[in-house]
Amino acid sequence: MTSTDVSLIAVVGATGTGKSRFALDLAHAIAATGRPAEVVNADAMQLYRGMDIGTAKLPEAEREGVPHHLLDVLEVTDEASVAAYQRDARRAIEAIAGRGGVALLTGGSGLYVSSVIHDLRFPGTDAAIRARLEAELDRVGPGILHRRLREIDPETAASTDPQNGRRIVRALEVIELTGESKAARLPDEPVPWRPHRIVHLRAERADLVARLDARAAGMWAEGLVDEVRGLVPAGIERGVTARKAIGYAQALGQIHERMPEADAIAETQALTRTYARRQVGWFRRYAAASVVDALDPAAVAAEVARQASVA
Repeated sequence: MTSTDVSLIAVVGATGTGKSRFALDLAHAIAATGRPAEVVNADAMQLYRGMDIGTAKLPEAEREGVPHHLLDVLEVTDEASVAAYQRDARRAIEAIAGRGGVALLTGGSGLYVSSVIHDLRFPGTDAAIRARLEAELDRVGPGILHRRLREIDPETAASTDPQNGRRIVRALEVIELTGESKAARLPDEPVPWRPHRIVHLRAERADLVARLDARAAGMWAEGLVDEVRGLVPAGIERGVTARKAIGYAQALGQIHERMPEADAIAETQALTRTYARRQVGWFRRYAAASVVDALDPAAVAAEVARQASVA
């Protein structure tokens, strides 16, 4: 594989590790070599229009002239779909490659990243099965459904958040649709979709936790509650995905006086720490990734230069 064969670089890592900044710096460094670079979003919640503060979405004015794709493409009432995302992200990447550029797939949604860089196929859906499972989820909660998934396919259950009802429902739906217990499981050795490189930004947990806690509190200071209050007329409470986003669910709880602000912030901090831990676990499976200390400016700068030199 020659350097020019690679038109896709994935920039991944837990929330709070500086992926957006890294992608901008890398885009500029690649552009300096004579090849354009563009960012393709791989954060599921940044797909939603109006969800900015709580997703740490880079404002357009701060994108430094670097084109960004798949931001603000869904309404808060829409349901995010990894299959639809895979299709749209790959179209964007192919268009960038067709222009002679490098696509920087940037974000922390592990399944979304994997759906693009690996040759994964997603079974269809069945509205009746989905409705039945979602009704059961509303009735009994995610715990019982997760136990059922564990009985059917322990490996899939082990990699599925016990509190992520939507993901559990989808796994059970796929298993019921296909009749195969392993159908909802990612392959052990996935085949690459196209040549790519991966940069994994990592940080020591103690250092990252402090950053995440400060970041969650900062979202309230920046006006997250007002942002969410403005999304209520847009239908965020009807959204299957958007209303459950970390920070947004807690802000809604505060708005409706189900919890005081201090509890909303504390719950957001706890959930963010748990999410970051799962992200680290997910991206650890990318054995070929270049792992970089996200909190070491010299290491980050060196990796930007190295990636640009072989772009």
